[in-house]
Amino acid sequence: MSKPFILGLTGSIGMGKSTVADMFERRGVPVFDADAEVRRMQGPGGRLLGAIERVFPGTTGPDGVDRALLGAAVFGDSAALARLEAIVHPAVRAAREAFLRQCAAEPLVVFDVPLLFEKGGNEEVDAVLVVTAPPEVQRARVLARPGMTAERLEQILALQLPDAEKRERADYLLDTGTPPAETEQAVAALVDKLSH
Repeated sequence: MSKPFILGLTGSIGMGKSTVADMFERRGVPVFDADAEVRRMQGPGGRLLGAIERVFPGTTGPDGVDRALLGAAVFGDSAALARLEAIVHPAVRAAREAFLRQCAAEPLVVFDVPLLFEKGGNEEVDAVLVVTAPPEVQRARVLARPGMTAERLEQILALQLPDAEKRERADYLLDTGTPPAETEQAVAALVDKLSH
């Protein structure tokens, strides 16, 4: 039995990756959303709460991880971030493997992973789709988010591979700075190409 074609979907913050992932899902393509999986595992009753509380005391509660407290505990501290990743990454990998087993009969699946290149996930997919947009569009989208500041955006971008480098390493590029209908058409064409 042939395995599904695995398309890695990535892009820097504010590039429209979630919108594109939704477009794949609407076309019937199963999408593994790494960020959503982490939120589930860190939410109320989530399987990672005990381990996170042991390593970062006081950062969890009845509602799950307090993202502001945990963020403050690891932001700008590479050793603390590495400790958190050692908890989260193996659990996400296991969830992704279970997702693949469930979708074994599908022709195409998408792994939606924000830090695909940064964490070496591009080695585990058949091709990479990078979602991009002009810098001014990206900045406007991100700064429109609740609680976002220009300083925080710069900190996040510093942790991400530059957009230009992601574009160079991509197998497929999708510019979301165009009207949504054009993006939708590009997704449809890619689904058609990769599903056969």
